[in-house]
Amino acid sequence: MKLATLNNNTRDGQLVVVSRDLSQCIAVPEIASTLQAALDNWQQLEPLLNEVYLGLNQGILLQAMPFEQSQCESPLPRAYQWADGSAYVNHVELVRKARGAEIPESFWTDPLMYQGGSDTFLAPRAPIAMESEQWGIDFEGEVAVITDDVPMGASSEQAHDSIRLLMLVNDVSLRGLIPGELAKGFGFFQSKPSSAFSPVAVTPDELGKAWHDSKVHLPLISHYNREPFGHPNAGVDMTFDFAELVAHAAKTRPLSAGCIVGSGTVSNKQGTEYGTSIEEGGVGYSCIAERRMIETIRDGQPTTSFMRFGDSIKIEMLDDSGQSIFGAIEQTVEKY
Repeated sequence: MKLATLNNNTRDGQLVVVSRDLSQCIAVPEIASTLQAALDNWQQLEPLLNEVYLGLNQGILLQAMPFEQSQCESPLPRAYQWADGSAYVNHVELVRKARGAEIPESFWTDPLMYQGGSDTFLAPRAPIAMESEQWGIDFEGEVAVITDDVPMGASSEQAHDSIRLLMLVNDVSLRGLIPGELAKGFGFFQSKPSSAFSPVAVTPDELGKAWHDSKVHLPLISHYNREPFGHPNAGVDMTFDFAELVAHAAKTRPLSAGCIVGSGTVSNKQGTEYGTSIEEGGVGYSCIAERRMIETIRDGQPTTSFMRFGDSIKIEMLDDSGQSIFGAIEQTVEKY
């Protein structure tokens, strides 16, 4: 099943069921007016939503209307919880290697995770509005899950069973602000502004054989300024799967329905020590910082700049037939 939230000039938008090919949608206020309302009563409402989804795909619902991704908010325009992990340790290793630091052994067994701001998510086509290019504006392509209620101390098996929906993420990062914040020893805040999520959230079964072992085994495709930038496979080099990430988040607290847990930047080693760009025959990267780290390690200094006003990023994932699964995040950096 595929679900989205249309902008209707309210805080939480209008829930719609979306056809598999992303061409049609239908509002279902008699079932749930918002995605959060559906998640709050998922056991009772999921069968009703799925019945609408089946009818939509069969073309028998006369109330259906064209689905316009440009009218979408993030599936949850705001959420009770947004916890972002760093499941691809290759990405962490790169960042630290570039500044001459080794990663602790614990990074391979205990996930990194930070609590992000969840009160104002960007729409998938909304601009990234920033005051200064000097902040080091970067995109980060990720996958995320939305959970049902998860009890404190949940096992990985319980965590896996709690996953209701998946989305793509642009976890916007301000690289110029990160070092100063982390030096305080209190984590991210100003350096992690509002994130954007894909137009559509999908149930795990929509991914078919690509969803197994609590991972999405498909390439995450990024186009930077309309040029291919990366297509690493989200199921490769993922040290911690989503079940482990959700269980980690729930170790000392219960999670409420609608909790979003991110994978961190998708990153592949591609058979080399750290990975290579598309131009060099590799699968590229899901953020500018990683490319800059490679340049620093290889050449002594980075040559790729962070995002400037007017730069654009598109993040998408396709199925085996080339059909967009989640729709596309398409954003341009603008002066705030």
